[in-house]
Amino acid sequence: MLIQLEDIYKIYKLGDTEVHALDGITLGIEQGEFIAIVGPSGSGKSTLMNILGCLDTPTEGSYLFEGKDMSKLSDDQLAIIRNKHIGFVFQSFNLLPKLDAVENVEVPLTYAGKKGPARRERAVKMLEIVGLGDRIHHKPKELSGGQQQRVAIARALSTDPPVILADEPTGNLDTKSGTEIMQILKELNKSGKTVILITHDINIAKQAQRNVHIQDGKIIEDVKVAG
Repeated sequence: MLIQLEDIYKIYKLGDTEVHALDGITLGIEQGEFIAIVGPSGSGKSTLMNILGCLDTPTEGSYLFEGKDMSKLSDDQLAIIRNKHIGFVFQSFNLLPKLDAVENVEVPLTYAGKKGPARRERAVKMLEIVGLGDRIHHKPKELSGGQQQRVAIARALSTDPPVILADEPTGNLDTKSGTEIMQILKELNKSGKTVILITHDINIAKQAQRNVHIQDGKIIEDVKVAG
């Protein structure tokens, strides 16, 4: 099992009130799965994503990633997990506007300590994989939404992480661009990547192999998707 969440709670205090954003989540994800975590706004799916991505820690419960207990790692160790083991793709792309495409892809490689020509070569290769080999020196404002998301995927792939964590990756895209992004994620999964997709859109979720439906901080359904 690549990821194992056991009885995860995330509780926020608002004055005298406790809000259970996650209310006893138990979930296992195997290496090579393509899983969609589905739920409406306020369901807890974003909180769950933040915990899966080591961006936040649970109030209670255990999270094992590649057999390691995330609660026992320091902030620096968690940063290494995020940099080398999890590739993030966000709805808003999160590209740096002053950097061109290849420079954006190089950012995590810089943090990972990759230097000079090898870093540039890797970044160019990743952009070629997502079909942007002819756009490497374009800045975000010179790219369409779909192209910006491709840059974001290339950036997520740059350190060759085993997991791609995609938060509403088609949310800001037109239908055609969204279809193209989903096809890239499917191809990455076929190549061996574990893809975890966070979405409110059931039609997007159905393109994954497994759907985990979350509501009011609880998993209400966990089903394999036909096809």
